[in-house]
Amino acid sequence: MQSSTILCTCARGIVPALRAELEQLGYTIAVEYPSGVAIEGTMADCMRLNLWLRTAHRVLYRLAAGRARDPREVYTMAHRIAWEDIVPRKGYVAVISSVDTPSITNTQFANVKVKDAIVDRIRERTGSRPDSGPRTDNTVVFLYWHGAEAMLYIDTSGPSLSDRGYRLDAARAPLRETLAAAIVMSTTWQPDDHSFVNPMGGSGTLAIEAGLIATRRAPGIMRTNFGFMHVQGYDAKAWNTLRAQAQAGEREAPHAIVCTDISRRAVESARANARRAGLGNTLDPFVCDFRNTPMPPAPGVVVVNPEYGLRLGDEDELVETYGAIGDWFKQSCKGYMGYILTGNMELAKRVGLRAKRRVPFWNADIECRLLEYELYEGTRRTD
Repeated sequence: MQSSTILCTCARGIVPALRAELEQLGYTIAVEYPSGVAIEGTMADCMRLNLWLRTAHRVLYRLAAGRARDPREVYTMAHRIAWEDIVPRKGYVAVISSVDTPSITNTQFANVKVKDAIVDRIRERTGSRPDSGPRTDNTVVFLYWHGAEAMLYIDTSGPSLSDRGYRLDAARAPLRETLAAAIVMSTTWQPDDHSFVNPMGGSGTLAIEAGLIATRRAPGIMRTNFGFMHVQGYDAKAWNTLRAQAQAGEREAPHAIVCTDISRRAVESARANARRAGLGNTLDPFVCDFRNTPMPPAPGVVVVNPEYGLRLGDEDELVETYGAIGDWFKQSCKGYMGYILTGNMELAKRVGLRAKRRVPFWNADIECRLLEYELYEGTRRTD
């Protein structure tokens, strides 16, 4: 396929991290949206992006764009596309969408119209039609239809890129992998210069994402199925070359990555997840109270994701916990940069430290802040 617009989608609040990733990979940003970033590229670029992007949910390759005032015009737009050259023979196609238009009240109806256009076109050109349904493990088509603006994409990711493949065991309310990566990337942590410490680590997602960055391990290297593999012209040889090049660039983590949790079950989960992520030699989580977490020599970064008192934990008990985190930061983390991710700013006040920076994030439907604290060695007060 020729060059076209590629839309990389992400969660709210993660766009700056995704933009930085794309620029680091050498791409020029064309358009930035509240939940995505657009660039120009080919299907070969889509393969590379699916392998390397840590904060994106999906990589969408645009096939068509135009105006659509009703379902009939969406059908016409979709029918013009040469699906017989896109969907494999004896293939399976699913249509997913983001629809917000007064033209219809049932968004699933828009999906059905696109699916009908695809199978009608292929049957007219070939005499047979592909199977279709809700599964996203084969060819996936994405419809964006807001107002009168409509766009059709091939979803080259299939299942969300947040599904890395390492997290089969999870603690309560785990962070999504893409959010965890964005949090790590939003700190001042430099893997070549700093240790990374994650008390209250739960199932290890934050520490594992840091480990993948430190070892230069591609986040998509564990995945065996992507949407681009189910598009005609898929170049398996080129994909295998990309994977081999990524694996050849892996290394040992230059500095310590530490993960602890007071729950033995959570630590067992984190340890199993780290092994599946290929970080068995890099990360060995263990059980302890966060205040007993061993701190490698400074400089370093310490990131804590305590309960918010919204879904988990009793808020009265958490008042004490947040105060204890502040005390531990001051007493045991001197020379580090400290970070707390929280969705409860009232509890955050109990830390007793002035945040140098506040980075907004969304953890599912909870608006959160990543609070940054500079934990001085000694004092910088001047009279």
